[in-house]
Amino acid sequence: MNGNTTQCNVRVELRHLRYVIAAAEHHSFRRAASIVGVHQSAISRRIRDLEEELGASLFNRHSGGVELTFAGEGFLEHARRVVGQIERAASLVNAHGCGNAGIVRVGIFSSISSGFIADLMRAYEQRHTDVRLDFIEGSPREHLSAIRHFKLDIAFLTGPFAPPDCEGQHLWTERVFVVLPEADKLANLAEIAWNDLRNRHFIVSRSDPGPEIHDFLVKHLSLPGYHPSVEYCAVGRDNLMQLVSLGKGLTLTSEATTGTKFPRVVYRLLAGEALPFCAIWSPKNDNPALRRLLSLARVMARRNSLCNSSTHRAMAGP
Repeated sequence: MNGNTTQCNVRVELRHLRYVIAAAEHHSFRRAASIVGVHQSAISRRIRDLEEELGASLFNRHSGGVELTFAGEGFLEHARRVVGQIERAASLVNAHGCGNAGIVRVGIFSSISSGFIADLMRAYEQRHTDVRLDFIEGSPREHLSAIRHFKLDIAFLTGPFAPPDCEGQHLWTERVFVVLPEADKLANLAEIAWNDLRNRHFIVSRSDPGPEIHDFLVKHLSLPGYHPSVEYCAVGRDNLMQLVSLGKGLTLTSEATTGTKFPRVVYRLLAGEALPFCAIWSPKNDNPALRRLLSLARVMARRNSLCNSSTHRAMAGP
């Protein structure tokens, strides 16, 4: 080390800085003590200790109170800056700890244009304006891996399941719709049954949720000696809908996606079919903002369940 360099090891506590700021603002150790809630002797003694540590006087004492010295004025400027930064940092950490700030990384597998998940995200953002929601599309396998490695906080997936190392909860159910050209003869039906779809050609996207739709079709349409005609297309959802409108085949979609309309394409309910959706998260994830989201999701799911039960009872009559 250069011999001209002077090293100064001074131990300064945060409370010392608060004492100096209060005394400077009120020009009195007595009034400063009243503000910070300690005895006057404590402030006087701690500031004296600090002056001895620093090797310079911060205050000129007189019968009417105290006034900053030249060195004290310089020290006060930096003390206020340090205390302000610490208070802002503490406030930010407190907001994160209360779930009122931060980030929630959300894995999605269905549309967020309408339905339960859209209502949930809208309600959450209204309640927690300082929390940022980051949405990531992907397959269930990708989402589950990301949750295990804490790259995602939560994922909303189909199926009432949760892997052994994750937690899950069923939140809502969506009906299944057949997507077909408006000129198709089945478009005249209010509901379509599986038998109506025998010997029809289907198209699905190679990207998600195409593979899941493929498996769903095979499961319900396969018969001994018969395998349904399902073609994979290397297009996204929007272009898949255009292919449907051109008569290249039918496809399936969940209820939430039917809020988006496409020219010459119609949606018809697939009778008796519904998809359960659940939230999946890691029990080791201690993100408070995630816990707030889960709490709101449970409340909204219970409310929807009660509303649906009331509707069914009303439709059933006395």
